[in-house]
Amino acid sequence: MKIRRTLLALALAATLPLAAQAQTLKASDTHPAGYPTVVAVEMMGKKLEAATNGRIKVQMFPGAVLGQEKEVVEQTQLGAIQIARISLGVIGPVVPEVNVFNMPFVFRDIPHMRKVIDGAVGDELMAKVSASPAKLVALGWMDGGSRSLYTKKPVRSPADLKGQKIRMMGNPLFVDTMNAMGGNGIAMGYGEVFSALQTGVIDGAENNPPSMFTSNHYSAGAKYYTQTNHLIIPEILVMSKVSFDKLSAADQALVKKLGREAQLDQRVLWDKSVEEHSAKLKAAGVEFINIDNKPFFEATAPVRAKYGANYADLLKKIAAVN
Repeated sequence: MKIRRTLLALALAATLPLAAQAQTLKASDTHPAGYPTVVAVEMMGKKLEAATNGRIKVQMFPGAVLGQEKEVVEQTQLGAIQIARISLGVIGPVVPEVNVFNMPFVFRDIPHMRKVIDGAVGDELMAKVSASPAKLVALGWMDGGSRSLYTKKPVRSPADLKGQKIRMMGNPLFVDTMNAMGGNGIAMGYGEVFSALQTGVIDGAENNPPSMFTSNHYSAGAKYYTQTNHLIIPEILVMSKVSFDKLSAADQALVKKLGREAQLDQRVLWDKSVEEHSAKLKAAGVEFINIDNKPFFEATAPVRAKYGANYADLLKKIAAVN
């Protein structure tokens, strides 16, 4: 009798729609525990659990424990991972329009970037991602910070970069950007930067203050942080389309609503992180140099012309956002 009741319960459960069953969504991030993007998704999970009375939960796996970005995207496309925070680099080959955000000085500053991703352009690009063959549903944008130079010698103008070898992310666009700014762009893996700074293989790199501090690059001789803000590249929060399509319409709407809230929650966390890590860098002896970045903007015009030719309309829309 007991076995019969168990089998009956299992049979009934199998006939229930997925939306009515308790489920746990696996979320992945290559950033470590406590990082703003990780915490924002954890907050999203708590809201989702509360709104569904515990029916839907989110389990976060930070620190690349489920794999690096390429592997995570592949698992998300299959539905093995449900939610992921990823960079635009892995989306670009499928939705080339997102590459517009990779260009130097495409945003005037961080407030401009945020208005763009919060508005029509951000919605347009998220819709393109969701409608693409990528098998991903865009839930929201994440602030990836503003990248500036950190070097062993002070830099206040493009002329100061002459002859300096600066590590860049391994993308021809970024290497061309540094070359246009006056330096010698060197494509190099992030894990190699510390020893390359120590040994003099490179003279500097570029990133945001939290990354500069947590990577300990300031202790390898990079004592000057020149606020060029040459790259401001958002990241994106996505859900597996396979998993999203199994949700009820009401749950889909809820997940999208909370994804947009995570976008706003994360930037509050990010701003706090930038402030705290900037203070730590200054306390460690790093000099922050404020500059007029117009000469750098003008120097990189050929890069925008070369890589932005296919996105002329998008560039106009971005420039028009006030």
